Amino acid sequence: MKLTILGTGNAMVTKCYNTCFAIENDGHYFLVDGGGGNTIITQLKNADIDWRKITDVFVTHKHIDHIMGIVWIMRLFGQNIAEKGLDRELNIYGHEEVIHILHSMAELLLQKKHCAAIGKQIHMIKVKDGEEKLTCCGDEPFNPYEETYAKDSKWLLHEAFCLYGQADKYQPYKKHHSTVKDACELAETLQIRNLILYHTEDDTLKHRKELYTKEGSMYYHGTLYVPNDLDKFEL
Repeated sequence: MKLTILGTGNAMVTKCYNTCFAIENDGHYFLVDGGGGNTIITQLKNADIDWRKITDVFVTHKHIDHIMGIVWIMRLFGQNIAEKGLDRELNIYGHEEVIHILHSMAELLLQKKHCAAIGKQIHMIKVKDGEEKLTCCGDEPFNPYEETYAKDSKWLLHEAFCLYGQADKYQPYKKHHSTVKDACELAETLQIRNLILYHTEDDTLKHRKELYTKEGSMYYHGTLYVPNDLDKFEL
């Protein structure tokens, strides 16, 4: 399997794309979140990912910087199914509220003919909690209720809004976010083998990897990754 980071930024970034990623296995892709708009299509192209090979999508939660890109994916598939006879199936997974929102947005925003494939070739699937070896905490701090699922994960993807040393500037706690220090201390406690930090500010983008790694290595002794948009990982 291969992990491609399509975006690393928080909701308000302008120098990189919102947090989302794709997992490739045997030529098929599992997309996790879609960022906040149609730039998801550009990021897929830049990563050399053929959108037609996306078979599954998981939407972590309803925030617009995670869910709006999925509407564009639905339009892309729906339009090509309706107008070009695309013979593909797409499974979209999310909890009940997310699936309801996606259904509603599709009906309100997309042409009727582009929605015709929903329930036929585009499948909206409600999911419940389950155990995963790769754990994604979305864009909010770790919740203690998640420990059963996250502990001992081979990979943990966790938001890090900014450096702990810059918390006064960015005020992550007021926004219900974590710092690099917080995420790394958590990963150390949960015995995570590989930690990927994302959903960051982009003011430090030029030196972000160096700065975040330096602070994080003080608190976490596993393998720490601070990716840029379009970075890929072997899982």
